[in-house]
Amino acid sequence: MIIGKPFLTTEQIQNKVKELADEISRDYEGQEILVVGILKGAFMFLSDIVKLIQVPMDLDFLVASSYIKTQSAGEMQIHADLREDIRGRHVLLIEDIVDTGITLNYLHKLLMERNPASLKICTFLDKKSCRKVEVDLDYIGYQIPDHYVVGYGLDYENKYRNLPYIAVFKEESAK
Repeated sequence: MIIGKPFLTTEQIQNKVKELADEISRDYEGQEILVVGILKGAFMFLSDIVKLIQVPMDLDFLVASSYIKTQSAGEMQIHADLREDIRGRHVLLIEDIVDTGITLNYLHKLLMERNPASLKICTFLDKKSCRKVEVDLDYIGYQIPDHYVVGYGLDYENKYRNLPYIAVFKEESAK
């Protein structure tokens, strides 16, 4: 395994998180929101952004995945569902990275069936070139090329989430 130099530095990450939090705070001024973090990957981004959003909020979590190692399995799995009732509430879904769109498309449909007042999506990273299913994103941190990245919550086999920056990950070929 090879982890490259930082693709996005800690400073770049924190500046973008502040920018997104300011935009969300302006958009939801005078309203209360339910922030839903998609775990495990979004935990660092979620933690940082909720500290900076300046509107009243409740917090809940979904544990969902469609990945096996570095490839999307294409099938959605919900490992833990929301505890909060979202009917009539303004919901802000927080995701770490969107690539195929499969996970967010599935979650968007699932949550819309529960009749929220509104549902917006915020992702830290967007790999639009990998999209298999279109999904509307309301807040995007960075558009990135088709690299497998780790750090800042993003993982490879549940490792490297603790890096304070984001780096490109490559598997070493067998010798």
